Parts: sequence; C-alpha cells; structure tokens
Amino acid sequence: MSVLADRTYRRLFAAQVVALFGTGLTTVALGLLAYDLAGVGAGAVLGGILAVKMVANVVIAPVATALADRLPRRTLLVGLDLVRCAVVLALPWVDQVWQVVVLVTVSQVAAAAFTPTLQAVIPLILTAERDYTRALTLSRLAYDLEGVLSPVLAAALLTVVSFSGLFVGTALGFLASAALVVTLTLPAHAHERAPLLERTLAGTRVYLRTPRLRAQLGLNLAAAAAGAMVLVNTVVVVRGGLGHGNASVAIALGVFGAGSMVAALLLPRVLDRRPDRQVMTCAGVALVVLMLVGAGLFHLVSDPTGRWVTLLGLWVALGVAYSAVLTPVGRLIRASAAPGDLPALFAAQYALSHAEWLVTYLLAGLLGSVFSPAATLACLAVVAVGGVVFGVRAWREGVELEHVHADLPEDDPHLVDATHGTDGWRHSHRYLIDRAHRRWPTARA
Repeated sequence: MSVLADRTYRRLFAAQVVALFGTGLTTVALGLLAYDLAGVGAGAVLGGILAVKMVANVVIAPVATALADRLPRRTLLVGLDLVRCAVVLALPWVDQVWQVVVLVTVSQVAAAAFTPTLQAVIPLILTAERDYTRALTLSRLAYDLEGVLSPVLAAALLTVVSFSGLFVGTALGFLASAALVVTLTLPAHAHERAPLLERTLAGTRVYLRTPRLRAQLGLNLAAAAAGAMVLVNTVVVVRGGLGHGNASVAIALGVFGAGSMVAALLLPRVLDRRPDRQVMTCAGVALVVLMLVGAGLFHLVSDPTGRWVTLLGLWVALGVAYSAVLTPVGRLIRASAAPGDLPALFAAQYALSHAEWLVTYLLAGLLGSVFSPAATLACLAVVAVGGVVFGVRAWREGVELEHVHADLPEDDPHLVDATHGTDGWRHSHRYLIDRAHRRWPTARA
C-alpha cells in the first residue's frame, strides 16, 4: 500500500476504482434493460451487446497503447470518462435494442482506450520496478473488489430505485474519475519513433512467442466460457426460470464475484508454495468439472428453492476457480517482459483475452436462447475442455534458459558473458522476447 503515498498515482488509482464501480453497475443494469426489451430472449440480446463490447476491446486496446505517447494523456483520459458518462445517461431513454447496441459501442470504444492508456501512464509515475509491481497488484485487487461489491451495491440501490437509477450511479462514477484525473500533472515522456503498426503489434508478438503466455490463450478461454455463462444467462435463469426479481439477479452476480474475491485473497499463500502452472491448470480443470456437475444438477433438480440454492453454490465455486485461473496472469506478464514493454504486453493480454470473451459471449447468448441452462452449461464446458488442453500442452517451464545467438555482432553488449562456439554465441539468462531474442528456444527447459 506504500505506493499510494505518491499523490499522482493515488489519484489515478482512485479514478480507476470509481470508474470500475460505474462499469459494474452498468453490467447489472444492462442485463435488466435487455430483459425489459426482449423478455426471455434477453440472453441473446445481452450476449450480442457484450460481444460488441469485446470487438471494441480487441480492436482499440493495442492501438490506444501505441498512440498513448503521441497524445496528451490527461486530456485523453478525461475526455474518455466524459464520453462514457454521456452514453450511460442516454441509456435509460432508449426503447430499441439497436439503440442500446450503438450506445454501448461508443461507450466501449472509450473504455477500451481508457484502460491501456491508464496502464501506460503508471510506469512513468512509479519508475521503480518494485513500486510498479505493487501498483499492478492493487489494480488486480480493484477488479476483484468491483466484481464483489458492484452487484451488492446494485442490489442495495434496486431496493430504493428502478434499474434506470443504476445508470445514474454509473455516470457519477465516470464524472468522479474525470474530476480526479483533471487535477493531475502527468510526467512528460519521450515519443516512440517506431512506426505505429510496429508499436501496435509489439505486445501481441511478444505474447504469442512466449510459451507460458501463449498457454494463457487456452486457460483464458476456459475462464471466459464459465464467466460468459454467468454474465449472459444469470438474468434469464433467475428471472425467467426461477421467477425471482431484479435484486436476485444482482445477488447471483455478487455471489460469483464473492467466490472470485475469496480465491484472490487465498492465492498469495498458495502461490508461495505451488508454481503458477500447477495452480492455474488445476483451476482450469476445476472449472470444467464444476460446469459439467452444474449441468447435471440443473437437469436433475426441479424444485425452485433447490435450483436457486444450486445456482448460488455453483456460481460461488465457479468464481473461485475463475479467479484462480486469471489472477496470476499478471505475475507471468511481469516475468515475461522488461519494464518498458509491460504496457504493450498488458494491452495484448487485454485484447486477446477479450477476443475470447467475444466468442464465449456470443456462444452463451445463442445457446441460452435455444437450449436449457443445463445444456448451455454443458456446451460451454466442452469449450473449456479445449482451452485447458491447449493451455497444458503449450506451457513450458523455465525462466533462465541456455540459448545461442548466431545473428548478433561480436561487440553487441548483450554478448558480454557469452562464450563462442561453432554454432554462435552461447549463454544463459532470464529469457524474454525482445530485440535480441525474436523466438523462444526450441529445446524444452
């Protein structure tokens, strides 16, 4: 928590937190708005809306990170907050699905630019790697807290206001975020001279060429399959299947977030004793097992009270496994890049993981509109199986790797500790994909 002593970072972190809570309220309100507009077809509508959000994330995030050093960051961050505020204030007045889609698209383009831009600012403020690492940890905690507390706050608000009032709460969050950022003087930074396309693709190139990160494509897919079932179809199962009210929808989403938070709090001790690979792959397997068991229970349990208890129990367990898959990803990213490359790598993680969310949101919405909750959960479990298998097969252990440089000049500073052999300059060190290491060594560590 000592990094919060820095005034600039403290306000940026507060801006991130209040914006996150605004986004969390929007997630609940969008589900209820979709149900009002489409009834039992709300799952398909919400799946489509969330898919639009994912397309914006995938396309905008890497470009925004590449452009971040060419634009005034304070002006950009404040402007993006104000755009999102205007959009959510307009949402309660719409009465057509297409209008919701247009407004959500505009809002998510702004959100997809805001997050990586904020991430790119933080290393300029906290120049010590140790402080930057703590800042990344706080960001993860903020996301977990938002997942737990936003639905709870939504449930409390729904007891005194209609769901349209949640959009007002969202707007206030974005206004507060803009007010915090506008008071700051952000540090100057040097412009990157590389072409825009090269800077846009830099993080993705490193991500896809690092085995432990490439494995996250599979594990992220498993987590996205479970998360999409929860976020897309909770409103249909709770309101349409069980006949409960809006507050129950928020409670069910909050229970999932609570499970995620429990895992996040326990993981530091677990990761002290177990390697990341073991924890994350075991959590991926647990997701698959829970989804299959849940599908069976949804099919067998017919009593409304029993189904409600089953739903809450399953959602808690899925939240735990979901968080255990995703929370350690930041550790892997930090171990896979130099400090200067971290923003691009986080943007790549943001874009690639949201591409998988795009697929699973669409699947969850389409399957949920055609099949029962049990069948939908079983189909998404099959997707999760494929993701876990890919993740396990792609992951290679090893931090310090012996390798050969055949294409660097003899006087290159990187070769200071290397020995010359028939195949080139050979040495061993912590291996990262960078200018001197374009490919991962073929031999397994």
